[in-house]
Amino acid sequence: MARIGYARVSTLDQDLTVQLAALKAAGCDIVRAEKVSGSSTVGRDELRTVLAFIREGDTLVVTRVDRLARSIGDLQDIVRELRGKGAGLLATEQPIDTSTAAGKAFLDMLGVFAEFETNLRRERQAEGIAKAKAAGVYKRARTVDPEAVRRLAGEGKGASAIARNLGIGRASVYRALKGIP
Repeated sequence: MARIGYARVSTLDQDLTVQLAALKAAGCDIVRAEKVSGSSTVGRDELRTVLAFIREGDTLVVTRVDRLARSIGDLQDIVRELRGKGAGLLATEQPIDTSTAAGKAFLDMLGVFAEFETNLRRERQAEGIAKAKAAGVYKRARTVDPEAVRRLAGEGKGASAIARNLGIGRASVYRALKGIP
């Protein structure tokens, strides 16, 4: 009956420290973490590892349900998979414990609100882009040429120099060097 922790932040520059500490404090024997968007379960290798590893009687522990999924469909799929394995779900900062009826109900309500929040954010973003385009000030994000990044790195230039040279951020340089799109 292990407690397995899962922590997630959306971007590389966000910090997992608070979540990791909370999961350790909650008695998690194992904690897996990743820096990837929660809007989909695609590309979330650590989540897949946890779900493959978890066994009957184990509990998946997260700090908040939105760390697990941002869509009610994904959340229900994860909970269904856990239930099918005889495992439970617990959130340290929310009254979610799938071993109780109230915990299950609250989980579904929070899942609906997490998806609603994601949809509102997308709508606001689309409205902002449309307004910027109408005003003629919309500029698309610069695209990164991974070959140029690798070439400059091969010439011995550091990440900051490459970023300055190409007019991109250092994080984009690191992603290009790792082969991450």
